[in-house]
Amino acid sequence: MTKPSLSAVVSVKNEERQLAECLACLKFADEIVVLLDKCTDGSKEIAQTFTDRVIEGDWAKEGERRNAAIAACAKDWVLEVDADERVPEALACEIRATIESTPFDWHEIPVDNYVGARLVRHGWGASFGKAAYPGLFKRGVKVWMDARLHPPLEWHGRKGPMLKERLIHYVDRNLSDMLKRLDSYSTARAKDLREQGETWGGTGRNVVRFLSRFFKCYVRRKGYREGGYGLMVALCAGLYPLVSHLKAKLEKE
Repeated sequence: MTKPSLSAVVSVKNEERQLAECLACLKFADEIVVLLDKCTDGSKEIAQTFTDRVIEGDWAKEGERRNAAIAACAKDWVLEVDADERVPEALACEIRATIESTPFDWHEIPVDNYVGARLVRHGWGASFGKAAYPGLFKRGVKVWMDARLHPPLEWHGRKGPMLKERLIHYVDRNLSDMLKRLDSYSTARAKDLREQGETWGGTGRNVVRFLSRFFKCYVRRKGYREGGYGLMVALCAGLYPLVSHLKAKLEKE
């Protein structure tokens, strides 16, 4: 009986600083696919040292780009990662064992998030970080919807249990980088909202969102255990919908 095959796919935009380290962790896959979105740095040359499956293009929205990357995969299963993520050897072994034995169509992978050299395990969520993500799936099962940021997903299969080994995610270099990400995320979300002719509800509703998301990340997801880092994560998670709303309401582009 032929063993199921695996594609590892990475979609990037100007990630020469960390792309090589990411791709070096993916050699356990049967093929590596790299999608380059309007790259103007050395990402293409780096990708070509690891694979001949390099696709270049120009995509306005995250959903379009990720779907194009998945469509380029030719194997039975797909592992979707980003350039700032690393697959440790233990996770690689679990992924291979899972696709050879699972009766399910997709699985979530737990994530260890780092801010610089600091592991921040608690408090992530509410659209500003991921404690886990649906990164392992059969080809044809996962479809990203139309959005610039955090597009919703459409599934066509059965969800299996979460894997045990963790992906490493270098989410931010420092706290200033985290605040820059809040600005970038809210700008992209505001553009989506304006295109949809809405502002994500009224200001009062988004103040309530700020409070509920802060509580969710800081208390329910135990961000308080991470000290000031957990506080920053909770603040940014709460501010994300509020700032997106204000940008959509007060800015034109």
